[in-house]
Amino acid sequence: MPDNALPRSFEDFNEARKLGFLAAKEYKERGGKLAGCLCSYTPLEVIDAAGMAAIGLCGMSDEAIPDAETVLPKNLCPLIKGTYGFALTEKCPYTYFSDIIVGETTCDGKKKMYELLADLKDVHVLHLPQSQARSYAADIWHEEVKLFASELERRFGVRIDDGKLRDAARLRNRYRRALVRLYELQRSEPPAMRGVELMSTLLASTFSFDVETFVGKLEALADERERAYAAGERPVAATAKRILLTGCPSGGVINKVGKVIEEHGGVIVCLDDCSGERANRLLVDEDADDILRAISDRYLAVNCSVMTPNDARIDNTAAMARAYRADGVVEVVLQACHTFNVESSRVQRRMEEEGIPYLKLETDYSAGDGGQVGTRLAAFIEML
Repeated sequence: MPDNALPRSFEDFNEARKLGFLAAKEYKERGGKLAGCLCSYTPLEVIDAAGMAAIGLCGMSDEAIPDAETVLPKNLCPLIKGTYGFALTEKCPYTYFSDIIVGETTCDGKKKMYELLADLKDVHVLHLPQSQARSYAADIWHEEVKLFASELERRFGVRIDDGKLRDAARLRNRYRRALVRLYELQRSEPPAMRGVELMSTLLASTFSFDVETFVGKLEALADERERAYAAGERPVAATAKRILLTGCPSGGVINKVGKVIEEHGGVIVCLDDCSGERANRLLVDEDADDILRAISDRYLAVNCSVMTPNDARIDNTAAMARAYRADGVVEVVLQACHTFNVESSRVQRRMEEEGIPYLKLETDYSAGDGGQVGTRLAAFIEML
């Protein structure tokens, strides 16, 4: 990609995508460096401390999946196929302009896809322990995060020190606190926001080149929503059924699942996916003597179905369902996501013990099952 050139197919893109490419190109031409990220285990503070922008890359549509399937098997998670397909076709501005893509050994499909992705882009893979319960897990992960910091220093000629890491931790904690303020507005009866607005805000936060500017926008949005609610504004009907959404990353199904829930008399009051509340409530200890260790400890504490045992996720989902007074729980499982699919039986059993109705939706990014998904959601909400 000479001199930050645009892809050959640029003129074929729609206006929104062209604007994304032009914004990324302008950022690169100002000397900015982009790190593409695919997982909530990626230690963003290390990227921030390197003076780089961390951008979310997960493929969240089926547009490039046919291209990906010329290389990858069809019976693979759509998130993995979408991510690889957008890199292969050069249709995603953030993948295209990324100086490095940061992967992680969560599921088997992802870590093998990264081997192929490395033929297209520079890739660094973080080796994640598969259990938080082992006594040595925190030490292993700390070494991985140290190695990652050293790799960024080597590749980009930067210096990552404790001061930069501490500043980054303070800013990221501000970002998380702002998100939590928005989440907690949904505890109100009725909620202060439509769930789709919350989902879209969360998704937008992964595409910002300037964390501090976006944090300011989040804080302003939280202020605005709090004032409006206090003044009597009620964007959600009091009769709307309160839904907790859990399972796989939901960015690619905002319309297919989130919008449909709210069209049929529900409202999403809690997002319990890996980029939602269960991850963003976790803060870095900004005052820790070893700030890099504090950062690595915070990320290892994130609950995900790749961990075993994973009792903490089940307990946390039940606790949030109670805290948000959920009328029902909808679990989204992307097709071929084996870890969440297997674990869904434990979530269902726990919800039954809690007396909370539960619905599992196994789907992908296509529109092919949209009618079936809508029918099942409508029937579920009607019986609550």
